[in-house]
Amino acid sequence: MKVFLNCNEAQQVCDKNQYREASFWQKVKLNIHLIYCAICRKYTVRNNKLTSVFKNSNVTTMPKNDKEVLKRRLHQEIIKQQH
Repeated sequence: MKVFLNCNEAQQVCDKNQYREASFWQKVKLNIHLIYCAICRKYTVRNNKLTSVFKNSNVTTMPKNDKEVLKRRLHQEIIKQQH
C-alpha cells in the first residue's frame, strides 16, 4: 500500500475531500503529504476558502426559459451584425 502521494494526487484527494468523496485512507495520506508540502497546504487552504464562499453565497441561476430567450436574442443580433 502506497503511503506517500505526489502533489497531483494530493490535489485530487483534496478536491474529493471537499465534496466528501475521499476515503478515510485517502484523507490520511493527504494529511501526511500536507505535513511536508507547503504548496499543497496553500492549495488546500485556498480550496477550503473557495468552497466556503460558494456554500455561504446567495448565488442564483437564471431560469431556463430566460436563458432560452436570451440565447435567441443573441443569435438574432449576431445574424444582424453579419449582414
